Amino acid sequence: MAKPLAVVLTGFGINCDYETRDAFVLAGAGAEHVHVNDLIENSAILDRCQILAVPGGFSFGDDIASGKVLANKLKYRMGEAFLEFLLKDSLVIGICNGFQVLVRLGVLPGGEEGLVEQKATLTYNDSGKFEDRWVRLEAAKESPCVFTRNLERLELPVRHGEGKFYTGDSDLLKQLEGNGQLVLRYTDPDGSRPARYPANPNGSEDDVAGLCDPTGRVFGLMPHPEAFIYRHHHPHWTRQDGADEGQGLAIFRNAVDYFS
Repeated sequence: MAKPLAVVLTGFGINCDYETRDAFVLAGAGAEHVHVNDLIENSAILDRCQILAVPGGFSFGDDIASGKVLANKLKYRMGEAFLEFLLKDSLVIGICNGFQVLVRLGVLPGGEEGLVEQKATLTYNDSGKFEDRWVRLEAAKESPCVFTRNLERLELPVRHGEGKFYTGDSDLLKQLEGNGQLVLRYTDPDGSRPARYPANPNGSEDDVAGLCDPTGRVFGLMPHPEAFIYRHHHPHWTRQDGADEGQGLAIFRNAVDYFS
């Protein structure tokens, strides 16, 4: 069977595209960079790929709000084509700034509104500063998320200034919890929750670090799985035994295996 093709967006301050592309290649996918403008001018690119990745970085310098300008650019310049791609048997992943983009598009947490209604946000960290640290994560066992299948616990790095997941709507949070859409949560070092700062680096509601749509095919997370695809990416790698691959690679491998 042919490899699934991952299109990795680049341009306008996105700066984790090379690592994201390499992670997909290492996981067994075909992967290529596509500039945001090229995708807008030729949305047919989406017809030949199975996975779309919106990587981390500082798109448009985080002007207005992180991810907002890129979200508007995608929404108003190619909203219909983007929505058609989502309705196919395709996968979308947004990492850090890419997660912010998907939330501000309304793709996450998703639902009937699709690109129409933003229901949540990712706002300034409670600490009031940029957080660059490793965090421990717990994956929801009863989740439809394709990217976290068979995963229980992960350790990944975060690096963001606006990573606090916030809805202000307890009923919506309960609904997302019931649907298995609250895919990843920050935990304390011993694995317990609620997580205290700095284990929860931004003050996210209910310790949310990652979210999927109701289908499980669209996934966004603040931590960077592409930054831990080899064991030696971890600062304590010399003290750890096990495989040469890093824990983040499993997220990309799950995406590739979905098409096998």
